[in-house]
Amino acid sequence: MAAAPIVFSHWYQLIEGLQASPMEFYSSVENAVGRRELPDTKLGRVDWKEGGVFSAKREYLRARRREYIFDICGAPFGDGFFISWWLGEKPSGLLALVLMIPFVGVWIRRFLKPVTYYQIDTALMFQTAIHGAVIEVLDGLTTARGLRALTELERRPIQREYFQR
Repeated sequence: MAAAPIVFSHWYQLIEGLQASPMEFYSSVENAVGRRELPDTKLGRVDWKEGGVFSAKREYLRARRREYIFDICGAPFGDGFFISWWLGEKPSGLLALVLMIPFVGVWIRRFLKPVTYYQIDTALMFQTAIHGAVIEVLDGLTTARGLRALTELERRPIQREYFQR
C-alpha cells in the first residue's frame, strides 16, 4: 500500500460561466509549465478515485519535482468550471514505511528527515511556478470569454503550517 501524499498547500476556484474541456485546460497548463523550464519537473496524468474501492476515477494533471507532487484538477461543474490543485510531498522507501506507524511515525520522521529552510524554499518555488502557470491559463480563458478576472484574494493558495507535518 502506497503512502498518501502529505499535503501542505491547496487552492481552488469555481469560475461561474466558464465552459471548458478538462483535457484542453490540462494541455494549456502543460504548455505554460513547459515555458517556465522548471528543473527536474515531469508532467503526467494520474487518476484519483472519487470515493471507495468501486467508485469512478477522476483524471488530474500531475507535475512532479523530486519528492514534491502537484495535482491539478479541472472539471465542469454546473454552469461553471472548477479548478483546484494540491501540493504535497510523496514519501517513498523507508520514510513511507515509517509514516505508516500510528502515532509515532511523524515523530520518527522529524528525526530522520528534519524540515529545513532549503526544503521549504524549494517547495515554495515549485508552488509559485506551477500556480503561476495555472493562473496564466485561467486568466487567458476568462479574458477570451469576457468573464470577470480573479481578485488578488481569490488567487492566493491556502497554506498549511509546513512545520506541523
